[in-house]
Amino acid sequence: MSSRFAVLVGIVQLILFLGHFFVYETWRYFSTLSGPAVITFLQITFLLLSISFVAASLLAARYDNGAVRLFYTVASIWLGTFNFLFMAAILCWILYASLSLSGRHVDKSFLLSGLFGGALLVSVYGFANASWIRVARISIKLPGLPRSWRGRSAALVSDTHLGHVRGYAFISRIVSMVRQLRPDIVFIAGDLYDGTKVEPKHLAAPWMNVSPPFGKFFVTGNHEEFSHPNQYVEALRKCGVCALVNEKTVVDDLQVVGVTYGTLTHPERLKSVLRSAALQTDTATILLAHAPHQLSIAEKMGVSLQLSGHTHRGQVFPFTWITSRIFRQYTYGLNRHGALTVYTSSGAGTWGPPMRVGSRPEIVLIRFE
Repeated sequence: MSSRFAVLVGIVQLILFLGHFFVYETWRYFSTLSGPAVITFLQITFLLLSISFVAASLLAARYDNGAVRLFYTVASIWLGTFNFLFMAAILCWILYASLSLSGRHVDKSFLLSGLFGGALLVSVYGFANASWIRVARISIKLPGLPRSWRGRSAALVSDTHLGHVRGYAFISRIVSMVRQLRPDIVFIAGDLYDGTKVEPKHLAAPWMNVSPPFGKFFVTGNHEEFSHPNQYVEALRKCGVCALVNEKTVVDDLQVVGVTYGTLTHPERLKSVLRSAALQTDTATILLAHAPHQLSIAEKMGVSLQLSGHTHRGQVFPFTWITSRIFRQYTYGLNRHGALTVYTSSGAGTWGPPMRVGSRPEIVLIRFE
């Protein structure tokens, strides 16, 4: 483990510990439960829960077995639940202070039960919502679109995060939905894998069950690039998926360029890739790029449509708000950046907590006009 990574892990663990300590102290102050046995039990429980996700993540990066998958799944669910309990704890203190200052009697136990109970209900909703994958249907008109592509459709899949929480059954369901949509072409915009220790070929296998007329195309996301992206690229290629690694292909006169996530983080490298692609400016070009980054460069280099994911639309509140501040209007949906059309998908899967509150999982069906 590098020193930089160790520091990052330490910072994350410290934040989680302090957050759990705050929730624990809130519970102690507002709850009527007391006694040495109860206090000791809560202290041990919150301590173990505070280190569960970091420990599970470190194990998941190295091991792929039933015990580790179960531990990682439980820790991920708890992380999402903790997020809402933390917000409930903040509300407890705000409401308690407001009511006390106004001279009203406050039933602390009732306040705690109501807010923490609400947090648990929101968590259950988030879990159910994340499992309900929708189909977002959009129509796009591109200048220079070859006549043969008018009326055709493309399926966009991103951010399935296959790993210890979402596995073979999940991607099989995704592929089945894509097959029912009968697209002419399929685009996979990165983070198909979560980056945990898995067998890439096994999880890629379901893609053999869908064969659109004009192919299936994939680019790596940041999670594939956590370790060795070639293992994912090769697994998908053996299943008939064309991985575009900083290259262009022409599909029935339509130009399709795919760039790696690492390329997106280096503006000059992205410029070089697009320049080397020798794009025909009078013909439409689709750029498959994991994140909605470097949009000005894509527009300047003559790209017509950029298809991305990465943001998850924040996945769960309050990160939905944070993500919208970072990516602005490009955090989700169909937008324009000058002459460039951009679609950012909220993704089909989840990272960390298998929950969605304030966003929804999707597969996108694009119809070209």
